Amino acid sequence: MPVPILKQGDTLIASIVAALSDQDLIDFRDDLARRIGTVRAKSVVIDVTALDVLDSFATRTLRGIVYTARLRGAETAIVGIQPEVAFAMVQLGLTLEGVMTALDLEEGLAMLAKKRKERR
Repeated sequence: MPVPILKQGDTLIASIVAALSDQDLIDFRDDLARRIGTVRAKSVVIDVTALDVLDSFATRTLRGIVYTARLRGAETAIVGIQPEVAFAMVQLGLTLEGVMTALDLEEGLAMLAKKRKERR
């Protein structure tokens, strides 16, 4: 299932609306990396609000996506991690170290805008 990626200004917004297979996550990673260059995105928001689980592969892949986007010139925030998902991640020792996270899309966009201002 492809992940929809919308462009708003120089920001890409990707909403993961259903659980993805490992291959879907890899396809999303590759598609997003290409799109960042194509549209010259400066920031990316990945919305995971609809997910009720993040396994170790998904967590590692999301962290890798953030690092890849950063190498392509785009800061990234992951938004919408549900409380139960956060609890489970902590219990399993899964981390998103070095990754900006926010409660929702609005907060994620604000964090990214602030970070871009600080870099100027």
